[in-house]
Amino acid sequence: MQAGVRNRLSGTITEVTTGEVMSQVTARMGDHEITSVMTRESLEEAGFRQGDSVTALIKAINVVFVK
Repeated sequence: MQAGVRNRLSGTITEVTTGEVMSQVTARMGDHEITSVMTRESLEEAGFRQGDSVTALIKAINVVFVK
């Protein structure tokens, strides 16, 4: 799949939580974890399971740094 996103992080899914409408998928990327929220339908279509290798494509219009 081609995507015009430059920010890519590879990792492994550590947790999948499914709700009635929305679901969460958490993946470990090195020392960090990233959680994505998606509809249950999207989760089912993607077929994500704990232990799967994934790539997070991050596209943001706003990033805030704090110290």
